[in-house]
Parts: sequence; C-alpha cells; structure tokens
Amino acid sequence: MIGRISGILLDKTPPQLLVDCNGIGYEVDVPMSTYYNLPHTGEKVVLFTHQAIREDAHLLFGFGTAAERALFRQLIKITGVGARTALAILSGMTVADLSHAVTMQESGRLVKVPGIGKKTAERLLLELKGKIGADLGLVGGAPRDDTQSDVLNALLALGYSDKEALAATKSLPAGSTVSDGIKFALKGLSKA
Repeated sequence: MIGRISGILLDKTPPQLLVDCNGIGYEVDVPMSTYYNLPHTGEKVVLFTHQAIREDAHLLFGFGTAAERALFRQLIKITGVGARTALAILSGMTVADLSHAVTMQESGRLVKVPGIGKKTAERLLLELKGKIGADLGLVGGAPRDDTQSDVLNALLALGYSDKEALAATKSLPAGSTVSDGIKFALKGLSKA
C-alpha cells in the first residue's frame, strides 16, 4: 500500500496530478480542497495517499492532510459511496464542515454537493454518526477549551444527543469550571 508520496509536481489537471518520485511518475487523483493548496508545477509536493487496487485498475488518491485521507477512507466504507463520490464530497466540503454536518445531522449541507441526493446524504449522516464529529472532539466546531469539551462529554454521557449537547455548550460563560458549566448547560437544556 502506498501511504505517502513525496516528489516533484510535474503536471496538474483537475482532479489529477502527475508527481515525479525519483524518475517514476505517479498519477494521483485529488479532491479540489487539496488541489487548491498545491504548489506550482516544478516544486516539491508531499501527499498522503490511498491506493485502490481493482480488477481493472490500480488507482492512487492523494490528500493534503492525514485528516482528509482518514475521512476519505471512512466515506468509501459506506455502501453506495465510491471513490469518485468521496472525492466529490471532499471537494465540496472541508473535513471540519462535514464533521459539523454529521454532529448537527444537517443533510441539507450534504445535498449541496454535486452527486449527493437526499437519500445518500441521510445514509452518510447515519453511517458517519459516532465516527466523526462530536465523538472525535468536534473537528469542525471544535470546543474552545478543555472545560467546554469536558462539559460536552458529560452531556453526551448523560444521554443527550450530539446536537443538544453541542448547542448547550456553545453558550457557556467564559472562565466557568466544569461543574458550573454542566449546571449551566443542564439549566439551558431543561428550558428547551
């Protein structure tokens, strides 16, 4: 498995790149989020990669960050989501945006990505729940500090949904302790 490529960027034609690694040219498909952050041709580039070996092709997908690659790998595990669809999702949304959409269960954000319909968006939200989002420290809507993160985890442990817990922690007073934050959040949740 090829996990990383470092070499000279020879050509970039969206969504494909040609990277020279010691005389061997690798064709790498990348999401547009990675494409926009590439150096100029002739410069050194480093990509995290995922290799897919099929009966009819050996494909290499590249990503600017390990988080993008990890999300790509999560996406292609979902029934009905292939590599091209996963690239389209990563091209239309950042890892943080998708994480936030999963946490808040917002299918409307996913439907805006070309090629993603309502049913696919709902399947993605269902399959990714618990794999990205609040359960991984909120990549996108990251807690401001450890106190907010601890309060969020406490609310989740008490059985509140990701959406309820996240909404309750957004309005915590600055400088509050964990116990005060939990009390404040519980008061807010009881009023809702």
